[in-house]
Amino acid sequence: MELWFILILVGLMVIAALYSSVGHGGASGYLAILSLTAFATRDSAWLKQQAWCLNLLVAALAFYHYRRSGHHIPKLTIPFIVASIPLAVVGGYMNVSGEIYDILLSITLVWAAWRLFSVSESAESDCESSIPELKIAVPVGGVIGFLSGIIGVGGGIFLSPLVLLKKWATPKAAAATAALFIWVNSAAGLVGSALSGQLVLELNTLVWFLGAVLVGGIFGSRYGAYFASQNVVRKILVVVLVIAAVKRLFEMANFIS
Repeated sequence: MELWFILILVGLMVIAALYSSVGHGGASGYLAILSLTAFATRDSAWLKQQAWCLNLLVAALAFYHYRRSGHHIPKLTIPFIVASIPLAVVGGYMNVSGEIYDILLSITLVWAAWRLFSVSESAESDCESSIPELKIAVPVGGVIGFLSGIIGVGGGIFLSPLVLLKKWATPKAAAATAALFIWVNSAAGLVGSALSGQLVLELNTLVWFLGAVLVGGIFGSRYGAYFASQNVVRKILVVVLVIAAVKRLFEMANFIS
């Protein structure tokens, strides 16, 4: 096994640990790693599908641990995923140029990171939260699901900040909801790719990727669910958002130049 491939596996493992600690699958991080390697020359559909497959494993681990630790609130999660699943299939079916969604995603990530960083620690501690009404949660889930299918992520990078900023849940409850949301959207995105004839998974490579994120996901999800405080989970999420935003801003700058 060549050194460059080993470094990729280590990078994927670290990303999985970081993202799973806040209930995320890590797709934006995996795409960042792969886009800095020889895999960047692959078709965008291939990159998205690898990220979705890794999401399925890591998000499942995160959901398992956050649910087991008592942080999952079904009444919060279900309305978001009702509309997200079919629209994620539609988004996964589409083949959209990367430049447009990179700009939109970069702006969103920077805004979300800034807002979360500015939230006071007392504002998102174990205080009483208010679950959104169906007329709000369903459209929000649908829009995020559609964007997730187009971009190749699970949507947690959008949903978690929104849930916390609107005070719909505590950080750990938001992480549990995000984990399940990411899983169903990733699966829906793969279904959309398959329906459009774009499914190009390579099991020889994917197995190694899955092994790397499995190790990172186990450690990260257990830490976030059982040991980290609510405030630590929020701070890790801010770091995740900033990393993803900076990476995409660099891509935008290179594209413009």
